[in-house]
Amino acid sequence: MATTDIERGLSTAEVEERIAAGKINRNMELKTKSVRELIIENLCTLFNLINVVLAILVIMTGSFKNLTFLFVVFLNTAIGVIQSMRSKKMVDKLTLLTSKKAIAVRDGAEVELDLDQIVLDDIIRLGRGDQIPADAVVVSGEALVNESLLTGESDLIKKQPGSELMSGSFIDSGLLRARVVHVGADNYVAKINNEAKYVKKVNSEIMNALNAIVRFASVIMIPLGLALFASSVSGLWDAAGTPGDSALSWCFSELLAGRVPSSALLSTVGALLGMIPQGLVLLTSSVLAIATVRLARRKVLAQQLYCIETLARVDVLCLDKTGTITSGRMEVEGTYPLPVEGVGLAPDDAPVPVDTTVLDFALANVARATSADANETCQALLNYYADRPVEVSEPLSVIPFSSSKKWSGASFAQGSYVMGAAQFVLSERIFAQVENRVAELADTCRVLVVARVDGFTPDGDMVGEAEPVGFVTIRDEIRTSAAETIGYFNEQGVTLNVISGDDPRTVSSIARVVGVPGADAYVDATTLDTPSKIDAAVDRYHVFGRVTPQQKRELVQALKRRGHTVAMTGDGVNDVLALKEADCSVAMAAGSDAARNVAEIVLVDNDFASMPAVVAEGRRSINNLQRSASLFLTKTLFSMGLAALCIALPPYPFEPIQMTLINFFCIGAPGFVLGLEPNNARVKGSFLTNVLKRALPASVAVILAAALDIFVARVFGFSQLTLSTMCLLTSCAASVSLIWRISQPLTPLRVMLFVFVVVGILVGVIGFPELLSIANLSMGEAIILLVIVVFTCGVFFKLATMMDSLKPRRRHAATGFGRGVRVRLGRGGGKVSSTGSTAERFAKRVAADMAQRREERTTREAEARALEGVEKTQPKKKKGAGVKRSRVTKSAQGIKVSMPSKKKK
Repeated sequence: MATTDIERGLSTAEVEERIAAGKINRNMELKTKSVRELIIENLCTLFNLINVVLAILVIMTGSFKNLTFLFVVFLNTAIGVIQSMRSKKMVDKLTLLTSKKAIAVRDGAEVELDLDQIVLDDIIRLGRGDQIPADAVVVSGEALVNESLLTGESDLIKKQPGSELMSGSFIDSGLLRARVVHVGADNYVAKINNEAKYVKKVNSEIMNALNAIVRFASVIMIPLGLALFASSVSGLWDAAGTPGDSALSWCFSELLAGRVPSSALLSTVGALLGMIPQGLVLLTSSVLAIATVRLARRKVLAQQLYCIETLARVDVLCLDKTGTITSGRMEVEGTYPLPVEGVGLAPDDAPVPVDTTVLDFALANVARATSADANETCQALLNYYADRPVEVSEPLSVIPFSSSKKWSGASFAQGSYVMGAAQFVLSERIFAQVENRVAELADTCRVLVVARVDGFTPDGDMVGEAEPVGFVTIRDEIRTSAAETIGYFNEQGVTLNVISGDDPRTVSSIARVVGVPGADAYVDATTLDTPSKIDAAVDRYHVFGRVTPQQKRELVQALKRRGHTVAMTGDGVNDVLALKEADCSVAMAAGSDAARNVAEIVLVDNDFASMPAVVAEGRRSINNLQRSASLFLTKTLFSMGLAALCIALPPYPFEPIQMTLINFFCIGAPGFVLGLEPNNARVKGSFLTNVLKRALPASVAVILAAALDIFVARVFGFSQLTLSTMCLLTSCAASVSLIWRISQPLTPLRVMLFVFVVVGILVGVIGFPELLSIANLSMGEAIILLVIVVFTCGVFFKLATMMDSLKPRRRHAATGFGRGVRVRLGRGGGKVSSTGSTAERFAKRVAADMAQRREERTTREAEARALEGVEKTQPKKKKGAGVKRSRVTKSAQGIKVSMPSKKKK
């Protein structure tokens, strides 16, 4: 095995030799898909395959004008490819900006390299928060390594010279040098197919709803299509005089003779085209891809497409104080020595210089000893003592800071000292003696205690009872935009929790300054030693101090168990566990590699003020998709219902060319315009429920109108062409009514869109009757059609009003409690009880629904009787002179007030 000089590293010639041999650390992690993959992904879809099959069937009939639906398919595919490539370009650019570097030793000097510039046998330097870029062996130094991203175990593992380091794990504390032993595909992280990088299951209502719609359409359309084709063939067979043994044998004989049952094929293709919700999937991908590009321009990297939606639905935001509310920069506010008579020197210890306090000596030298792995606190101490005359002592041993221990230390000839959080450094007896002083100092600053110990164990633990020698207070720099950003989330009804490893009093004071509600009440997480205490704390407090990494995760889990959608922000190694657990995780680009790799959103400019923009994009995407998806789903639902109707009453009235008109003017164009306009309204309700509430009225109206068209055509003996024209126009009327309704409140863009849709339909019907198979209607047929159109619009608006009046079910999800468990949340706390068996719960639901209906009916009857009583006491008025009342109703856009019109005298 090759060896490399630790201090000198590889020479330039040795590096070039390894590069020529291909021993470089090629990036095996797939950042984004290649252009070729994007084209294949958008081209080779289930719906495109269905469209190709349908096109072949149309070609068999020889009716080439009905192939125009392929234009929409090509357009959709092209838009998908272009949007995907734009998103890829922007994400790749930001990923390059946020990518971390590695420090390697070459030719005796430390150089900064991209991770894919590392070669075999390189000596790399790794410190706190660094993710290990390649498998390596420690050659000098010590560190505690977290391998939770690989093994799932959060216990820290001590690494010493000779220990192996696995790529994908990260340094929790310490500083070391290691020799690279594997590169590229030979790395551990590459061998397990990038499973080392934590991949969180996407929690997306939109994705789940789309999958449900696609599965439903795919399962239903095949049997419906076959049944419709069989019904149409049966009708043709009857019209031909029922030759042969059966309709099936007659159909085969016709095909063998070169006579294709064109009308049956075209009607079936028209039905299947209507059932395909292909534009909905494309629209969703395009809207989210455009949102990703917009966020990228604001220096926000969305590493998962659907995380934008998740953040917009968040109702609890957990903030890590350092790096989020504060900038991460710190300064020493002051030092406060304690009498040290009780701290005796060991016989072998050298004395501290007379002109220096024990506190200053310990602070300055512990900071210098741990400077190679300096965190923000250590850097503040180094800056403070840079121009102060404190004797430098050579450390005999060094214990770097660890987020789990919350202290660092070092041994010198003058004794061993530790520096850290008082609750973690001092025993309960000693801490009780200084607790009041710590509380006094912690009101506005972070307080660290400096204590003398007898030494350290080989594992880095303190020996003996720590005796305090003084305190140092560190002041955080609060971000100038923090208060404004916190205020935004307060206005949006998002609950804010500040979770920090610092003293809860310090965290509380900073939270008060930036305006976090309930910041006066705080809890010290060292007292939350049981799951029940954590559960109780999340209901009562919004400021948590002295929180360990494991407790951060447990707090997020407790919030999720209460049905909350939780977002977590953080930038350090101690935030990784909570970031993994949250529904949406946000990290700073300047934070640790580990935090950035598990986060779904990375703030490239490290500014928490970018968060409102992410929420706004998510809201725009969700609200607009809910509006546009109703158009696509309307076509799918009425096509399925109409196909089922036409199995009994063949043939199917639409031709493929007519579905193209509906697809473009009634669905595609308005769907994309409405899907991309600004919309910052709060997200309410379930995505699928909201879409169905808009789509069902239009679908039912179209099906009823089509049934009426078929009935009228059979009664009056209208031709198939006339029936097809009537169904097309009544469907367009229902679709235009839906567009009008979802366009409320009207804006100049929406008015232009509505006019474009109406004019486009009229131009198509009047200007291209032969192309669209439009019949020339007589006066009687036109009057009947007008009546049916008015009926269709009336049914739609009536059903839409009924849908708006439905009260949404109020549910509090309680994941983690098990089946049959009821969780009631209120101001007085939570209550958990059993809901009984499945049958009992069903019976209770039915009884509750019946009771609610009885109560509503009783209320209506009581109101009617009360009005009758009022009318009896009033003098009779002439007909038409009754009292007109204003009426308040609930509409899709909120509250609608109808005022009585006043007649001119």
